[in-house]
Amino acid sequence: MDQPVQLIGPDGTATAESRYRRDLPPETLVWLYENLVVTRDLDAEFVNLQRQGELALYASCRGQEAAQIGAAACLRKTDWLFPQFRELGVLMVRGIAPAQLAALWRGSWHGGLDFTSKCCAPVAIPIATNALHAVGAAMAAQRLGEDSLTVAFIGDGATSEGDSHEAMNMASVEKAPCVFYIQNNQWAISVPASRQYAAPTIAHRAIGYGMPGIRVDGNDILACYAVMAEAAERARAGDGPTLIEAVTYRMEPHTTSDDATRYRTAAELAEWSARDPITRYRRYLRDIGVLTERVEHRVEARSVRLRAELRDSVVGAPDPDVDELFDHVYAEITPELSAQRAQLRAELA
Repeated sequence: MDQPVQLIGPDGTATAESRYRRDLPPETLVWLYENLVVTRDLDAEFVNLQRQGELALYASCRGQEAAQIGAAACLRKTDWLFPQFRELGVLMVRGIAPAQLAALWRGSWHGGLDFTSKCCAPVAIPIATNALHAVGAAMAAQRLGEDSLTVAFIGDGATSEGDSHEAMNMASVEKAPCVFYIQNNQWAISVPASRQYAAPTIAHRAIGYGMPGIRVDGNDILACYAVMAEAAERARAGDGPTLIEAVTYRMEPHTTSDDATRYRTAAELAEWSARDPITRYRRYLRDIGVLTERVEHRVEARSVRLRAELRDSVVGAPDPDVDELFDHVYAEITPELSAQRAQLRAELA
């Protein structure tokens, strides 16, 4: 349990791991690479837009692309995903337009549309609450006889919240078809992982809940794909939940409002930069002859197009009507909300 599952080493060469398969079809291998590159480029565009005053806030996923894309890519489109706020890669795999996520970070009242049509719950900003939602949805699918599972995407900091403990315990007791996918990016804002738990690893906690726990190299996209595929198969077979700890690193600050230089060192950043998930996977694909210049050009063209579409959807976009904040809370607006609306209108005037 201590050593993470790894199929591709930091140098891009295949490891000796034999339990899990890495021989995916070439088109799948290329598709995974395309999602990695496009997600990183879009992530940079989101940061730029926030710095230019177009977005209120943004939480970068740079460095965690492999953990997210590998986990989401092996699932069925009918499996429900419950993201936190850093899962750009997960949303890209599900085909959610970047403009919809931009609406959330811009502060639009609807927080991004089209999520549920892709079996993806709205982004959960409160830490660990989405773990409870994922278990509830899994239990509902179980009772309805649906052949689907749910995945709660949470961070290492979320495992220090009571909601995650309640969710994992309930899921295990009920044998709910749910996977708890924990991206351990080493920092819960400014609190290091060493100050969050006394167990050897987060995966060790699984035994206390009565479920399997496994660690995976979160910077190895094929390992993340394989480990999640195994957990999904277990859930579909009726064997209950799995806890996966994807060991990765958050290369950027917690959000664009954070100054990470106050609590982590340049040496630590350099150490993890050397394990970059895209550089590693690119070397692997070149070595096996799958990645060509033609593929690289196609990926770059898609990235440029999506970045332009994202900017066009955000820059100069009209602000939403503030009245809509109050119109959709209840079927009929309450006196308290009416008073709040009047107060806001007066302040804006």
